[in-house]
Amino acid sequence: MAKAHIKKGEEVIVLAGKEKGKRGKVLQLLPSKNRAIVEGLMMVKRHEKKSEEKPEGAIVEREGSIHVSNLMAAEKWDSRRSK
Repeated sequence: MAKAHIKKGEEVIVLAGKEKGKRGKVLQLLPSKNRAIVEGLMMVKRHEKKSEEKPEGAIVEREGSIHVSNLMAAEKWDSRRSK
């Protein structure tokens, strides 16, 4: 497990994949899997069981994970683009 080049709370840009070119804030890092969860990107649907709050159950949409090799800090990206 290598040290990640991005940090929680940092704004990143997606370099590859279906979300290429989009920006978002890192919500969580998963170092054991070398992945990160980015706000508003890679949305997936999950089914929730019935509970007191949701007696019918629900289908919830939330962020999925993106491999850290496909992410770059937005600050670094912007400095490269301005040269």
